Amino acid sequence: MDRRLVILFITIFIDLMGFGIFVPVVPIYARELDASEALVGDTGALFSLMMFIFTPFWGTLSDRFGRRPVIMIALAISAVSYVLFAHATTLVVLIISRMLTGAGSGNITAAQAYITDITPPENRAKALGLIGAAFGLGFIFGPPLGSLVFDRLGVEWVGYVAAIMCVLNLAAVWSFLPESLQNKVADRKIRIKPIGSAIKALREPRFRDLFIISFIYITAFSMMQMTVAMLWYDDYDLDKRQIGYMFALVGMGSAIVQGTMIGWLQRTFGERNLMIYGAVMVALGLGMIGFIPNTLFLPMSIISIALLSLGNGCLSPTLLSQLSRNAEQHEQGEVLGMNQSFGSLARIVGPALGGRLYELGHGLPYLTAGLVMLGALYCVHRYQHGSGGRRQASSLPG
Repeated sequence: MDRRLVILFITIFIDLMGFGIFVPVVPIYARELDASEALVGDTGALFSLMMFIFTPFWGTLSDRFGRRPVIMIALAISAVSYVLFAHATTLVVLIISRMLTGAGSGNITAAQAYITDITPPENRAKALGLIGAAFGLGFIFGPPLGSLVFDRLGVEWVGYVAAIMCVLNLAAVWSFLPESLQNKVADRKIRIKPIGSAIKALREPRFRDLFIISFIYITAFSMMQMTVAMLWYDDYDLDKRQIGYMFALVGMGSAIVQGTMIGWLQRTFGERNLMIYGAVMVALGLGMIGFIPNTLFLPMSIISIALLSLGNGCLSPTLLSQLSRNAEQHEQGEVLGMNQSFGSLARIVGPALGGRLYELGHGLPYLTAGLVMLGALYCVHRYQHGSGGRRQASSLPG
């Protein structure tokens, strides 16, 4: 394996472990600060709003100045936001710290562009699966660590531990990760108009359906992600550490699928079929979460997690691979940045909607997420039988 991919994997893993620390902590801590379920969802939505605004900026910035400096700047901003979180004794400070973290979340966009710089098109789905695997591993270790630190040392040390990880990560990138972009575009315009950029992107037939599929998928998934800690806490009496372990199971499944199986799945079924299978499995995995009886919580949760892990492993790297194949080399950073931007927009809608549905009924976010995810199948069909599918037909197996 390319040494740069190994270093990048470690870098992403450390970064996403720092992110994963907050997943079980923020919803519960926000409620300790007297936030309603709707406001808990809005906290996640505001985090994603800042990602939506800044991600295209980071993507085009990486096309102009290189991937490495963007990764380092993003890590520095994240470190500052985590220190602020450590001092978040009010809801206002908590929300500001999460918004600052969202503004600095350009790391993954630049990392995805880095991978497209150093891998040929036919290997990108497998290489981009490394990001999913790193994300999964971050969810194996991050949430249990966050829950343990929260439970034993208090919320302030959750912020300090994440900040320390960012600083160590920054030092590792500075020391070991070389620049990947050889042909920087010096006159590349820096985009700071996310709404206009999103509308423009939806007019481009190469990417339109892929962006819409990604938006639907992440909306559905984030409805679950922002509310499920409250569900496990309220309806199944899990404590903070047990909630962390549940998130770790989700991460372990994703890491196994995307780290070891995506290449085989792609060769066996083809990318076109993986998009269909992934959408169906994610829909089923999400839909059943809110209807698991207490007596069967563990076995049925494992089934749900397995469906989500396999579906996510089929869908996420395949979408990234298709976007990368359709983009020219000089626009890789911008296109992947726009995909992150649509993902951020979805994470605005998903948590805000999920929090409000949770107030109406604890099972509603998951039933709605499953139904919404089935709607993505129409867009998959349109892409595969439209200009994007025809363009890629000769390069896709199956």
